[in-house]
Amino acid sequence: MRRALAVLAAVPLIFFAAACGDSDAGANGGAATSTGGSAGLKVTGNMGAKPTVTFPAGSPATKSSYEVIQQGTGPEVKSGDKLIVNLTVYNWDGKGNAIQGSSYDTKQPETVPVNEQLPQVLQEGFTKVKHGGRLLAVLANDSVPQGQATAGAEPTKVFVLDVVGARPAALKAATGKETGESLKGVKVVSPGGDKAPTLTTKTDEKPSKELVVKTLIQGTGAKVLPTQTLSVHYTGKIWGTDKQFDSSWERGQPADFPLANVIQGWQKGLAGVPVGSRVVMSIPPDLGYGDQAQDNIPAKSTLVFVVDVLAAS
Repeated sequence: MRRALAVLAAVPLIFFAAACGDSDAGANGGAATSTGGSAGLKVTGNMGAKPTVTFPAGSPATKSSYEVIQQGTGPEVKSGDKLIVNLTVYNWDGKGNAIQGSSYDTKQPETVPVNEQLPQVLQEGFTKVKHGGRLLAVLANDSVPQGQATAGAEPTKVFVLDVVGARPAALKAATGKETGESLKGVKVVSPGGDKAPTLTTKTDEKPSKELVVKTLIQGTGAKVLPTQTLSVHYTGKIWGTDKQFDSSWERGQPADFPLANVIQGWQKGLAGVPVGSRVVMSIPPDLGYGDQAQDNIPAKSTLVFVVDVLAAS
């Protein structure tokens, strides 16, 4: 489903409000069926289960649109929310109209931020439903700005998005009990509250050739799963030099990313860590960037990170 989300992010932010209509699908929680108001599509199936889309005969729609299939009864969706959604995607090519995937099959709902990075049609559509609602969206090639269209245009995409809820607000910093653990050769000072920890990696100690993870503050949240998207604050330095190469604290904003998309040291080091924890990690080159230099990270560097796990979904 990451590919499906990439499609969402790749569509430029142009909104065509074609066929935005109300649905008379009936009571929430039962079967949800569209009125066919969005480009002649029909959506059937119960909320909480994979929907089925029936396509009209002929060529696919050339204008993007959305339709509220079922509004939902929970809180309203607002711009800036990070929604947890079940997502089902079709290619509308006028031939097979093949399904591309569904999070109902993978049993892994996706987190979708409702922000300016989404296509405008979805920014608009999401704010017309509530938690527990279902949205139908058609994303056609009319959203491609002039000058960027190519001969091999993508098929029109059809999304059915069931809003499960919103991701809980992330913590501002690690919270919990200090464990007294430490990493030899590395110093971390935790000032308390929402303040950033101080990391010092100037040392004559030789770094371990293995991944080393020490929990400094033990959080009380659920344990991180390898498939989840995390929100973290972190500082990264080079072992032995105290050279800092990155810090979300200095940018003033936590980093959000799928754990599966980052270096192996992070994937192995953060899986199983409870939300709310602060950990310090020593990552050997083979689990970092290896023989390849990265910006201001020399090749074959041992990386040290202090990481606050603020949220996972």
